[in-house]
Amino acid sequence: MSTLPYEIVVGLEVHLQLKTRTKMFCACPNRYGAEPNTLTCPVCTGQPGALPVANREAFSLAMRVGLALNATIARSTKFDRKNYFYPDLPKGYQISQFDQPITADGSLRLSSGKVIGIVRAHLEEDAGKSSHTESGTGSLVDLNRCGVPLLEIVSAPDMRSSAEAIEYLDALKLLLRHVEASDCDMEKGSLRCDVNVSIRPPGSSVFGQRVEIKNLNSFRSAGRAIDAEAARHHALITAGGAVEAETRLWDDEKGVTRLMRKKEASQDYRYFPDPDLPPHHISEEWINDVRKTLPELPEQRMARYQRDFGLSEYDAGVLVQDKKVAVYFEECAGLAGDAKAAANWIGADLFGWMNENKQDLDASCITPARLAALIRLQKDGTLNVPSARKIFAAMIGNAQDPKDLVATLGLGQVNDRDAIMEIVRKALAANPKAVADLRAGKQKAAGAIVGFVMKESQGRANPALVNELILEILPTL
Repeated sequence: MSTLPYEIVVGLEVHLQLKTRTKMFCACPNRYGAEPNTLTCPVCTGQPGALPVANREAFSLAMRVGLALNATIARSTKFDRKNYFYPDLPKGYQISQFDQPITADGSLRLSSGKVIGIVRAHLEEDAGKSSHTESGTGSLVDLNRCGVPLLEIVSAPDMRSSAEAIEYLDALKLLLRHVEASDCDMEKGSLRCDVNVSIRPPGSSVFGQRVEIKNLNSFRSAGRAIDAEAARHHALITAGGAVEAETRLWDDEKGVTRLMRKKEASQDYRYFPDPDLPPHHISEEWINDVRKTLPELPEQRMARYQRDFGLSEYDAGVLVQDKKVAVYFEECAGLAGDAKAAANWIGADLFGWMNENKQDLDASCITPARLAALIRLQKDGTLNVPSARKIFAAMIGNAQDPKDLVATLGLGQVNDRDAIMEIVRKALAANPKAVADLRAGKQKAAGAIVGFVMKESQGRANPALVNELILEILPTL
């Protein structure tokens, strides 16, 4: 429970670039990373007489997101002109949806169980991108991003801390990736968020004056900005001042917000229906067609992994954080015949390698089939755990079959009882203190004996057989 002298109220606006082939109102490719100003045409650069045509694929993706968020899909929607000036907004207005969004009244359940309301999600077009020269003497404008389809998802002011806001952003990003509406890559600008922050006395139902914060390039920055802005509000009110309606920017280096402009109201944008775009009617048939494309959602997949594969809530949660990883896991588990082993290898060894080397799943050369083959070699007794890990390391960047690698590296598990018994006798003779401790009932002392045997066998001895032989030979000494 918060010990702050005020309650934080947070609402979020997430701007999502939809993963369409072309832009929202023209046939220019929707592609990141092209040379500046090479993906443009008269429509997306606002040339006189150019006429927009709405992208059906963007509508379908927006509806898929709406259905995943338990929202209502509008049967009739329209586009409006939102008038304002930016150097990278060539038309002088943005085509957006004002009073008839494509979807509204949804919800998103967090892992904590709290449900956050979704007020609306509306379609619009993105602006271009401005960058500033290092000398500070000028700015450059790239219009490739102009007209890229955006879905703006507006939450209700239901969050009460920066941690809860980050939990919401994580959950929303996970959902959006699973429904394949966007790659949600913040570094590429395909997911951006603005936060609305206000404070009020604990227990109050009246909202305070909210302030919008832009220029947030990570969820961590969003959390820091929320806390800093709430503290600024409290300091203002405590000093007898008042919080004003503003749009502010976040300075991540200094940890403060600074004024960008006084907050506009909707009338300042002079919204009016776009005369070049007719209203759009969405049929029940179209909605049902989109509903059929809706994949299994993260919460459903987690429940299935626990139910069908016997995984813990933690293991299931780790695997569903990335849909690509979840698909990889299911294929590997099916081929290996052991879901728990597949989850352990992916969660520990494969993720460990990916994090250490800052690589993705594909860079390891370890396909689901190859990892499954390794798991089977461990299950059938060909490999013990240390040897299996050595084979795993050898498989990175190596397409050789795991079974062939066992032979090449000479790492097959030794299961010969007589051979291991000879090493165990040697280990017991070399560790009299451990033998005495074992006889005194100190079971941990067996570790020294097992360690000796594993070293002598170059890590290849069957650990279960080693422990069995220790208990068998000990009473005879």
